[in-house]
Amino acid sequence: MRISIPVSAFVAAIVGFGGTLAIVIAAAAAVGATQVQTASWVTAICLAMAIESLWLSWRTRMPIIAAWSTPGVALIAASSGFSIGEAVGAFIVAGILLIATGLFRPLTKLIARIPASVASGMLAGIVVTFAVNAVKAIPVDPWLILPLIAAFFVIRLFNPALSVLAVLIGGGAAAFLTGRVGGLPTPELSTLTLIVPQFTVTAIIGLALPLYLVTMASQNLSGLAVLRAAGYHPEPGPLIGVTGLLSLLSAPFGASTTNLAAISAAICTGPDVHPDPDERWKTALSMRLPISSSPFSAPRW
Repeated sequence: MRISIPVSAFVAAIVGFGGTLAIVIAAAAAVGATQVQTASWVTAICLAMAIESLWLSWRTRMPIIAAWSTPGVALIAASSGFSIGEAVGAFIVAGILLIATGLFRPLTKLIARIPASVASGMLAGIVVTFAVNAVKAIPVDPWLILPLIAAFFVIRLFNPALSVLAVLIGGGAAAFLTGRVGGLPTPELSTLTLIVPQFTVTAIIGLALPLYLVTMASQNLSGLAVLRAAGYHPEPGPLIGVTGLLSLLSAPFGASTTNLAAISAAICTGPDVHPDPDERWKTALSMRLPISSSPFSAPRW
Protein backbone atom coordinates (compact mmCIF):
# COMPACT_ATOMS: atom_id res chain seq x y z
CA MET A 1 0.00 0.00 0.00
CA ARG A 2 1.64 3.22 -1.20
CA ILE A 3 0.67 6.62 0.21
CA SER A 4 -0.40 7.63 -3.30
CA ILE A 5 -3.30 5.16 -3.13
CA PRO A 6 -5.18 6.70 -0.15
CA VAL A 7 -4.28 10.22 -1.31
CA SER A 8 -5.74 9.60 -4.77
CA ALA A 9 -8.77 7.95 -3.18
CA PHE A 10 -9.34 10.93 -0.90
CA VAL A 11 -9.16 13.42 -3.78
CA ALA A 12 -11.56 11.30 -5.84
CA ALA A 13 -13.97 11.02 -2.90
CA ILE A 14 -14.01 14.76 -2.26
CA VAL A 15 -14.36 15.62 -5.95
CA GLY A 16 -17.07 13.02 -6.53
CA PHE A 17 -19.05 13.79 -3.39
CA GLY A 18 -18.58 17.47 -2.68
CA GLY A 19 -18.69 18.62 -6.27
CA THR A 20 -22.23 17.40 -6.95
CA LEU A 21 -23.88 16.97 -3.54
CA ALA A 22 -25.73 20.24 -4.06
CA ILE A 23 -27.39 18.77 -7.17
CA VAL A 24 -28.56 15.74 -5.16
CA ILE A 25 -30.10 18.04 -2.55
CA ALA A 26 -31.73 20.10 -5.31
CA ALA A 27 -33.15 16.90 -6.81
CA ALA A 28 -34.61 15.89 -3.45
CA ALA A 29 -36.17 19.32 -3.06
CA ALA A 30 -37.64 19.16 -6.57
CA VAL A 31 -39.66 16.04 -5.71
CA GLY A 32 -40.76 17.36 -2.32
CA ALA A 33 -38.53 15.23 -0.08
CA THR A 34 -38.41 16.16 3.59
CA GLN A 35 -35.15 16.67 5.48
CA VAL A 36 -35.37 13.14 6.88
CA GLN A 37 -36.05 11.68 3.42
CA THR A 38 -33.20 13.73 1.93
CA ALA A 39 -30.81 12.42 4.59
CA SER A 40 -32.00 8.87 3.84
CA TRP A 41 -31.48 9.49 0.10
CA VAL A 42 -27.86 10.57 0.59
CA THR A 43 -27.11 7.83 3.12
CA ALA A 44 -28.59 5.04 1.01
CA ILE A 45 -26.90 6.13 -2.19
CA CYS A 46 -23.51 6.40 -0.44
CA LEU A 47 -23.88 2.92 1.05
CA ALA A 48 -24.79 1.55 -2.39
CA MET A 49 -21.72 3.19 -3.93
CA ALA A 50 -19.50 1.81 -1.17
CA ILE A 51 -20.73 -1.77 -1.61
CA GLU A 52 -20.48 -1.60 -5.40
CA SER A 53 -16.96 -0.19 -5.39
CA LEU A 54 -15.65 -2.63 -2.79
CA TRP A 55 -17.27 -5.71 -4.31
CA LEU A 56 -16.51 -5.00 -7.97
CA SER A 57 -12.92 -3.91 -7.29
CA TRP A 58 -12.25 -6.94 -5.11
CA ARG A 59 -13.80 -9.38 -7.58
CA THR A 60 -12.11 -7.96 -10.68
CA ARG A 61 -8.88 -6.66 -9.08
CA MET A 62 -9.46 -3.51 -11.10
CA PRO A 63 -10.19 0.04 -9.83
CA ILE A 64 -13.96 -0.13 -10.43
CA ILE A 65 -15.37 2.98 -8.79
CA ALA A 66 -19.10 3.62 -8.45
CA ALA A 67 -20.83 7.00 -8.30
CA TRP A 68 -24.30 8.43 -8.32
CA SER A 69 -25.69 9.49 -11.67
CA THR A 70 -24.91 13.21 -11.77
CA PRO A 71 -26.85 13.72 -15.03
CA GLY A 72 -29.65 11.68 -13.47
CA VAL A 73 -29.99 13.81 -10.35
CA ALA A 74 -29.66 16.94 -12.51
CA LEU A 75 -32.56 15.61 -14.59
CA ILE A 76 -34.62 15.10 -11.42
CA ALA A 77 -33.70 18.56 -10.11
CA ALA A 78 -34.85 20.14 -13.38
CA SER A 79 -38.18 18.27 -13.32
CA SER A 80 -41.45 19.42 -11.78
CA GLY A 81 -44.77 17.93 -10.80
CA PHE A 82 -43.45 14.67 -9.32
CA SER A 83 -43.73 13.53 -5.71
CA ILE A 84 -41.07 11.69 -3.73
CA GLY A 85 -43.16 8.52 -3.97
CA GLU A 86 -43.27 8.78 -7.77
CA ALA A 87 -39.53 9.45 -7.83
CA VAL A 88 -38.87 6.30 -5.79
CA GLY A 89 -41.06 4.31 -8.18
CA ALA A 90 -39.05 5.70 -11.08
CA PHE A 91 -35.78 4.76 -9.33
CA ILE A 92 -37.02 1.18 -8.96
CA VAL A 93 -37.95 0.96 -12.64
CA ALA A 94 -34.59 2.44 -13.66
CA GLY A 95 -32.78 -0.10 -11.46
CA ILE A 96 -34.68 -2.96 -13.10
CA LEU A 97 -33.76 -1.62 -16.54
CA LEU A 98 -30.09 -1.46 -15.55
CA ILE A 99 -30.22 -5.07 -14.32
CA ALA A 100 -31.83 -6.12 -17.60
CA THR A 101 -29.11 -4.29 -19.52
CA GLY A 102 -26.43 -6.13 -17.60
CA LEU A 103 -28.07 -9.54 -18.08
CA PHE A 104 -28.83 -9.28 -21.79
CA ARG A 105 -25.87 -8.60 -24.04
CA PRO A 106 -27.94 -7.29 -26.95
CA LEU A 107 -29.13 -4.43 -24.73
CA THR A 108 -25.56 -3.61 -23.72
CA LYS A 109 -24.48 -3.56 -27.36
CA LEU A 110 -27.51 -1.46 -28.30
CA ILE A 111 -26.74 1.17 -25.67
CA ALA A 112 -23.10 1.17 -26.77
CA ARG A 113 -24.27 2.21 -30.24
CA ILE A 114 -25.69 5.52 -28.94
CA PRO A 115 -23.59 8.22 -30.65
CA ALA A 116 -21.36 10.23 -28.34
CA SER A 117 -22.86 13.43 -29.77
CA VAL A 118 -26.35 12.35 -28.70
CA ALA A 119 -25.15 11.46 -25.20
CA SER A 120 -23.33 14.79 -24.91
CA GLY A 121 -26.41 16.64 -26.10
CA MET A 122 -28.58 14.93 -23.50
CA LEU A 123 -26.13 15.82 -20.75
CA ALA A 124 -25.75 19.41 -21.96
CA GLY A 125 -29.50 19.91 -22.06
CA ILE A 126 -29.74 18.83 -18.43
CA VAL A 127 -26.84 20.73 -16.86
CA VAL A 128 -27.33 23.95 -18.83
CA THR A 129 -30.05 24.94 -16.33
CA PHE A 130 -27.52 24.99 -13.50
CA ALA A 131 -25.03 27.03 -15.54
CA VAL A 132 -27.73 29.57 -16.40
CA ASN A 133 -28.83 29.78 -12.76
CA ALA A 134 -25.23 30.52 -11.73
CA VAL A 135 -25.19 33.49 -14.09
CA LYS A 136 -28.61 34.66 -12.85
CA ALA A 137 -27.30 34.61 -9.28
CA ILE A 138 -24.56 37.17 -10.03
CA PRO A 139 -26.71 40.25 -9.26
CA VAL A 140 -27.61 38.77 -5.87
CA ASP A 141 -23.99 38.66 -4.60
CA PRO A 142 -21.52 39.71 -7.33
CA TRP A 143 -18.56 40.15 -4.95
CA LEU A 144 -18.74 36.46 -4.03
CA ILE A 145 -19.95 34.84 -7.24
CA LEU A 146 -17.84 36.62 -9.89
CA PRO A 147 -14.46 35.75 -8.29
CA LEU A 148 -15.56 32.12 -7.95
CA ILE A 149 -16.57 31.92 -11.62
CA ALA A 150 -13.26 33.48 -12.66
CA ALA A 151 -11.33 31.10 -10.38
CA PHE A 152 -13.14 28.11 -11.88
CA PHE A 153 -12.08 28.94 -15.44
CA VAL A 154 -8.51 29.85 -14.45
CA ILE A 155 -7.95 26.69 -12.38
CA ARG A 156 -9.56 24.60 -15.10
CA LEU A 157 -6.75 25.61 -17.45
CA PHE A 158 -4.25 23.85 -15.20
CA ASN A 159 -6.24 21.10 -13.47
CA PRO A 160 -9.82 20.49 -14.67
CA ALA A 161 -10.49 17.76 -12.10
CA LEU A 162 -9.74 20.04 -9.15
CA SER A 163 -11.46 23.17 -10.46
CA VAL A 164 -14.82 22.28 -8.93
CA LEU A 165 -13.23 21.23 -5.64
CA ALA A 166 -11.19 24.45 -5.42
CA VAL A 167 -14.26 26.62 -6.05
CA LEU A 168 -16.28 24.58 -3.57
CA ILE A 169 -13.71 24.96 -0.79
CA GLY A 170 -12.86 28.55 -1.67
CA GLY A 171 -16.49 29.60 -1.94
CA GLY A 172 -17.39 27.90 1.33
CA ALA A 173 -14.45 29.51 3.14
CA ALA A 174 -15.22 32.94 1.69
CA ALA A 175 -18.90 32.68 2.62
CA PHE A 176 -18.03 31.57 6.15
CA LEU A 177 -15.37 34.23 6.75
CA THR A 178 -17.57 37.05 5.44
CA GLY A 179 -20.53 36.09 7.62
CA ARG A 180 -22.74 34.81 4.81
CA VAL A 181 -23.21 31.43 6.51
CA GLY A 182 -25.72 31.07 9.32
CA GLY A 183 -25.60 28.59 12.15
CA LEU A 184 -24.25 25.16 11.27
CA PRO A 185 -26.54 22.15 11.80
CA THR A 186 -26.06 19.95 14.82
CA PRO A 187 -24.20 16.75 13.88
CA GLU A 188 -26.35 13.67 14.30
CA LEU A 189 -26.61 10.14 12.95
CA SER A 190 -28.52 9.74 9.69
CA THR A 191 -31.11 6.99 9.41
CA LEU A 192 -32.56 5.06 6.50
CA THR A 193 -36.23 5.81 5.94
CA LEU A 194 -38.49 3.59 3.83
CA ILE A 195 -40.52 5.54 1.28
CA VAL A 196 -43.61 4.01 -0.30
CA PRO A 197 -43.14 3.97 -4.09
CA GLN A 198 -45.83 5.14 -6.48
CA PHE A 199 -45.82 3.79 -10.02
CA THR A 200 -47.43 6.14 -12.52
CA VAL A 201 -47.18 6.22 -16.29
CA THR A 202 -46.16 9.88 -16.16
CA ALA A 203 -43.26 9.21 -13.77
CA ILE A 204 -42.08 6.15 -15.70
CA ILE A 205 -42.02 8.06 -18.99
CA GLY A 206 -40.91 11.39 -17.57
CA LEU A 207 -38.37 10.19 -14.99
CA ALA A 208 -37.52 6.48 -15.14
CA LEU A 209 -36.75 6.16 -18.86
CA PRO A 210 -34.75 9.42 -19.15
CA LEU A 211 -32.91 8.53 -15.94
CA TYR A 212 -31.98 5.14 -17.35
CA LEU A 213 -30.87 6.56 -20.69
CA VAL A 214 -28.69 9.36 -19.29
CA THR A 215 -27.20 6.98 -16.72
CA MET A 216 -26.20 4.53 -19.43
CA ALA A 217 -25.17 7.01 -22.10
CA SER A 218 -23.47 9.66 -19.98
CA GLN A 219 -22.17 7.65 -17.03
CA ASN A 220 -21.74 3.91 -17.59
CA LEU A 221 -20.34 4.23 -21.09
CA SER A 222 -17.99 7.00 -19.97
CA GLY A 223 -16.91 4.90 -16.99
CA LEU A 224 -16.13 1.95 -19.24
CA ALA A 225 -14.20 4.24 -21.59
CA VAL A 226 -12.06 5.50 -18.69
CA LEU A 227 -11.25 1.93 -17.64
CA ARG A 228 -10.33 0.91 -21.17
CA ALA A 229 -8.15 3.98 -21.61
CA ALA A 230 -6.24 2.93 -18.48
CA GLY A 231 -5.70 -0.58 -19.88
CA TYR A 232 -8.51 -2.41 -18.08
CA HIS A 233 -11.03 -4.43 -20.04
CA PRO A 234 -13.73 -5.78 -17.71
CA GLU A 235 -16.88 -7.47 -18.97
CA PRO A 236 -19.42 -4.60 -18.94
CA GLY A 237 -22.52 -6.73 -18.32
CA PRO A 238 -21.73 -7.81 -14.72
CA LEU A 239 -20.63 -4.30 -13.76
CA ILE A 240 -23.83 -2.71 -15.01
CA GLY A 241 -25.90 -5.53 -13.51
CA VAL A 242 -24.39 -5.07 -10.03
CA THR A 243 -24.92 -1.29 -10.07
CA GLY A 244 -28.51 -1.91 -11.21
CA LEU A 245 -29.10 -4.41 -8.40
CA LEU A 246 -27.79 -2.04 -5.72
CA SER A 247 -29.82 0.78 -7.28
CA LEU A 248 -32.92 -1.39 -6.98
CA LEU A 249 -32.19 -2.33 -3.35
CA SER A 250 -31.43 1.24 -2.27
CA ALA A 251 -34.31 2.88 -4.16
CA PRO A 252 -36.97 2.25 -1.43
CA PHE A 253 -34.84 4.40 0.89
CA GLY A 254 -34.94 7.30 -1.58
CA ALA A 255 -31.65 6.67 -3.38
CA SER A 256 -31.47 7.48 -7.06
CA THR A 257 -29.49 5.27 -9.44
CA THR A 258 -25.80 4.50 -9.08
CA ASN A 259 -23.42 3.64 -11.90
CA LEU A 260 -19.80 3.41 -12.98
CA ALA A 261 -17.84 6.57 -12.20
CA ALA A 262 -16.00 8.52 -14.85
CA ILE A 263 -14.21 11.51 -13.25
CA SER A 264 -13.58 9.73 -9.94
CA ALA A 265 -12.44 6.64 -11.82
CA ALA A 266 -10.01 8.71 -13.90
CA ILE A 267 -8.36 9.90 -10.69
CA CYS A 268 -8.00 6.31 -9.44
CA THR A 269 -6.81 4.53 -12.58
CA GLY A 270 -3.72 6.43 -13.69
CA PRO A 271 -0.04 5.66 -13.06
CA ASP A 272 0.14 8.36 -10.36
CA VAL A 273 -1.89 6.05 -8.13
CA HIS A 274 0.53 3.15 -8.42
CA PRO A 275 3.05 2.17 -11.12
CA ASP A 276 1.67 -1.38 -11.07
CA PRO A 277 -1.82 -1.50 -12.66
CA ASP A 278 -2.61 -4.64 -10.66
CA GLU A 279 -2.36 -2.66 -7.40
CA ARG A 280 -4.64 0.27 -8.27
CA TRP A 281 -7.81 -1.58 -7.30
CA LYS A 282 -6.93 -0.84 -3.68
CA THR A 283 -8.12 2.73 -4.12
CA ALA A 284 -11.65 1.41 -3.62
CA LEU A 285 -10.68 0.28 -0.12
CA SER A 286 -9.55 3.81 0.77
CA MET A 287 -12.11 6.07 -0.89
CA ARG A 288 -15.35 4.41 0.21
CA LEU A 289 -14.98 5.40 3.87
CA PRO A 290 -15.10 9.20 3.46
CA ILE A 291 -17.94 9.02 0.95
CA SER A 292 -20.15 6.67 2.90
CA SER A 293 -19.60 8.51 6.17
CA SER A 294 -20.15 12.04 4.88
CA PRO A 295 -23.93 12.23 5.29
CA PHE A 296 -23.68 11.22 8.94
CA SER A 297 -21.90 14.41 9.90
CA ALA A 298 -24.62 16.84 8.89
CA PRO A 299 -27.75 15.19 7.51
CA ARG A 300 -29.96 18.27 7.72
CA TRP A 301 -29.80 21.02 5.13
